[in-house]
Amino acid sequence: MIAVLAITGPTAVGKSAVADRVALALRSEVLSADAMQVYRGMDIGTAKTPESERLVPLRLVDLVEPDEAYSAALYQRDARAHIDRLLQDGRVPVVCGGTGLYLRAALDVMEFPKGELEDERRASYIELYERLGDEGLHALLAERDPRSAQLVHPHNVKRVIRALEMHDEGVSYAEQASGFSHPRPFYDHLTFALTMDRARLYARIDDRVDIMMDEGLLDEVRRLVSAGAGDALTSRQAIGYKELIDYLEGRCSLAEAVDLIKRRSRRYAKRQLAWCRRDSRIRWLDMDELGIDGAVERIASEATAS
Repeated sequence: MIAVLAITGPTAVGKSAVADRVALALRSEVLSADAMQVYRGMDIGTAKTPESERLVPLRLVDLVEPDEAYSAALYQRDARAHIDRLLQDGRVPVVCGGTGLYLRAALDVMEFPKGELEDERRASYIELYERLGDEGLHALLAERDPRSAQLVHPHNVKRVIRALEMHDEGVSYAEQASGFSHPRPFYDHLTFALTMDRARLYARIDDRVDIMMDEGLLDEVRRLVSAGAGDALTSRQAIGYKELIDYLEGRCSLAEAVDLIKRRSRRYAKRQLAWCRRDSRIRWLDMDELGIDGAVERIASEATAS
């Protein structure tokens, strides 16, 4: 039997539903690999499965407040603690999520600079971002590590900060990124990527955004803003939150914000699919052909046969 299972794919493809049922079949637990689900209070916009609907325990969600620092290095530490616990108990951990860096951090050999685990250093760079803005912070990275700066978009502030921290520790973000094409497993694992017809996926994304709005996403964002989390780096970067914060602050209409959430979610899905295609180890499952039940059966079968 394989040591660890991972289920990934684009947003809205049905990862959570499949992982929940696979873990139930294997009498195990689901470990979230979603960079936004670690934050408390960010539930609707991150499609966090409500406790009442979970078939098995869902770990690695609601770990920190939106204004607290969290990173791939911290995720690696926390995820591996849960993986080791389940393995020692004789169970197969089911890691599920669309944040590729988190999946790699948990399952493959990946080293991080010490700054990734030090809140004080992270806080100093966040303070610098607040003074310089994203373009200014990226310019600092370009000055210190031009090669890495070419790989990181200025608006991806978290990644810019991580690259700066790595440079401080004498580690190159660019060199680590080049290692993604030749990953080495930390655990013996099997990764499945769910996919479906692109038009159908985009329709599901649009429908899910509408459902999120109906379920109270705007009120969720209002609560975050009222609690002082609206200015947090996390809220400012998370799709579904930054657009509605812009609406609440008068920079766009509600219709424009919702349309932007849909468009950015579709672009994010394309990036997730591209990330999956770069990993030749991944096994693809066509959800149009299999459906949830078929995908669960295929994954559980291959996991026990490996």
